[in-house]
Amino acid sequence: MYEEPYRWVEAVGNRRQYLDGQFVQGSPVVGVTCDQGILLMTMSKGTPKLYEIYDRLAFGGMGHPADLERLRFTLLEMAHVEGFNRSASDVTGGRLVKYGMAPVVKQAFEEVLKAPFIVKILLAELSQKSGKDGFLTINYDGVFEEKSQYAVLAATPSVEQRMMEYLRQQSSRSLKEAVDVAIRTWAVGDQAQRQTYETKGNHDDAKGNSDQSVMDSQTLFGHVRQCMTEKALECALLDRHMAGTSKYRTLGSREFETLLPEDLREALT
Repeated sequence: MYEEPYRWVEAVGNRRQYLDGQFVQGSPVVGVTCDQGILLMTMSKGTPKLYEIYDRLAFGGMGHPADLERLRFTLLEMAHVEGFNRSASDVTGGRLVKYGMAPVVKQAFEEVLKAPFIVKILLAELSQKSGKDGFLTINYDGVFEEKSQYAVLAATPSVEQRMMEYLRQQSSRSLKEAVDVAIRTWAVGDQAQRQTYETKGNHDDAKGNSDQSVMDSQTLFGHVRQCMTEKALECALLDRHMAGTSKYRTLGSREFETLLPEDLREALT
């Protein structure tokens, strides 16, 4: 009887170790604010990872596609029920995450006899006023964090920390600057994840790699060009200046081409 709590803690630890390994080959997600709104960026192989949830809410995720779809539909249903029963102004990222999504993910993670959700979620929320935009991230264990200005998803906390440190040194006032910064930050995270994978998930080695100096823009863009041979850039914008209640839109190919750094335009065509 006295061994039961220990067994549960051991099982949760094993589950955490298993889940950490599931994200190493996934694609990081980057969210940055700019004067025009909030930009979300990732790279994908066919299956989109960025979606609209409600008028001013957007979703980005990494993990198992089936789990992401299940939780995305849960968020959609929660948001629309909340908007119908109350009002659109009551549909906020904080309510959806704190009282809805995080408890569901946490319960699935801690029920060791059932399968957990192999997901990490980023929820972006556009405010009525510039400068008040925000993000919420949910880890696979249900732990959530609130952030402003920028947020990321990556395979491990050390990779996320490296991406956040890179973002702190950047500026993204215009949409073009935001696209540039998001792409370079994505490359920082993807390279760090590949180092983690090559060291077979040795987190100590990955942490050591994160202390190395950040590579220059040309090297980062070169990494993105390599990845674009197999994956597609995916960008979505919560556009503050868009008419109507819904502010979500994907960047069209012509607009996206003009916003891309020159080093990547040829790779897009």
